[in-house]
Amino acid sequence: MSSWPLLSLVTFLPLVGAGFILLVRGDEAVVARNARYVALWTSLITFVLSLFVWFGFETGTAAFQFVEKATWIESFGVSYHLGVDGISMPFVLLSTLLTPLCVLASWKMETRVKEYMIAFLVLETLMVGTFCALDFVVFYMFFEGVLIPMFLIIGIWGGPRRVYSAFKFFLFTLAGSILMLLAILAIYIDGGTTDIPTLIAEINLDRELQLWLWLAFFASFAVKIPMWPVHTWLPDAHVEAPTAGSVILAGVLLKMGGYGFLRFSLPMLPEATQFFTPLVFALSVVAIVYTSLVALVQTDMKKLIAYSSVAHMGFVTVGIFTLTQQGLEGAIFQMLSHGIVSAALFLVVGVVYDRLHTREIERYGGLASTMPRYALVFMVFMLASVGLPGTSGFVGEFLVIVGAFQVNTWVALLTASGMVLGAAYMLWLYRKTIFGALTKPDLKALGDLELREKLVFAPLVALAIFFGVYPKPLLDIMAPSVENLIESYELALKAAEAPSLALLLP
Repeated sequence: MSSWPLLSLVTFLPLVGAGFILLVRGDEAVVARNARYVALWTSLITFVLSLFVWFGFETGTAAFQFVEKATWIESFGVSYHLGVDGISMPFVLLSTLLTPLCVLASWKMETRVKEYMIAFLVLETLMVGTFCALDFVVFYMFFEGVLIPMFLIIGIWGGPRRVYSAFKFFLFTLAGSILMLLAILAIYIDGGTTDIPTLIAEINLDRELQLWLWLAFFASFAVKIPMWPVHTWLPDAHVEAPTAGSVILAGVLLKMGGYGFLRFSLPMLPEATQFFTPLVFALSVVAIVYTSLVALVQTDMKKLIAYSSVAHMGFVTVGIFTLTQQGLEGAIFQMLSHGIVSAALFLVVGVVYDRLHTREIERYGGLASTMPRYALVFMVFMLASVGLPGTSGFVGEFLVIVGAFQVNTWVALLTASGMVLGAAYMLWLYRKTIFGALTKPDLKALGDLELREKLVFAPLVALAIFFGVYPKPLLDIMAPSVENLIESYELALKAAEAPSLALLLP
């Protein structure tokens, strides 16, 4: 394990790049060019540094690694505390991978390029910090800070209804997070510390208090995922956001809700988790079935993929609350797979949008004739989204269904129906855009993928196939942390039942 403050370097290096871009001066064209290159090189170096976290990570242990801790606000017991385990570490790499791809995908952006690149680098720091934070105050600052650059990205560089969508996204997320802040304060008052590992190991809250705190955390994490019926901000945000904004929104930001359930709700509030599990299953099943049906009638490509994201995240919440080894591993794997596949699907839409400036499905058809490489890339990610065996999408969904089957057969059956509905709307989208007669004159003039676009898609194609064929590296990393989470959850429930059993003894 490195003696360097590796997590701090990975977290804050993008801010250094943003500072350099801020200092760039000159005419508009020179500033834009330099901003692009600084953002690209900064994000690439950050990604390379994050690979040292992967290669230096010790499998076989559930302990937090690469830990950095320093006193911050001594009077309140708040510390600057970073660390990663088998649950959080893969999400750090997902964040650092998608950022340089977003910079490349936005290479032709012409409007306020300097500010645009700064926003993405600041966003990267906040995303990585969220997954590394091991202090409640530090976590909350990173978790909420993400709202600001994403609000600007949608509100400044988005589509015609960008201001409405940006405010809707901001208000929905902020409303839930205020309740989470109150829950954090209540835990601090009861536990006397904001250190997350200490609270997980030692806190023992009253059952009634747990129920209220669980609902407060749920208000924040359910909006972030998002779960039905608080999902309505997501399609609007995706449709209006620029392509790279949609990539980060679907690829990383939605995962923060699932990560919150895994890090806080399950280990700290076990009795409340057990009590509310049927509610989560019901909402998740409704999300899977309902949003899949809504996706079937969409006319906008981005909106269809946005609704599919809600359905796929329904698999995640089902898997998390099965509290089984397969269910939890499947949920984490599904989040990572969805981060790759959904990000790629939004990039796929962005390719044709850059050429025709429309996302209406009816405007396309027969693209296989003029864009065969594009059609091949689209097919890979469409099949991964459907959950075809041999792609990363299959592994996560299969494990979730296996975990759900151990808990409730009906939940497993209704969850599995999402795979059938997913195949229906994704195959329909692919058929309408790629196959058929090429009759529209403007489609005949479209060029296939450029070198820059190939460079963006290549790592995502490789990862979607590699982890579909060989998921072992990811599963080995997360398995000890998942086992430890389940064990601590079950011990907490037994400890809570012990007093009531003691009353029955003579």
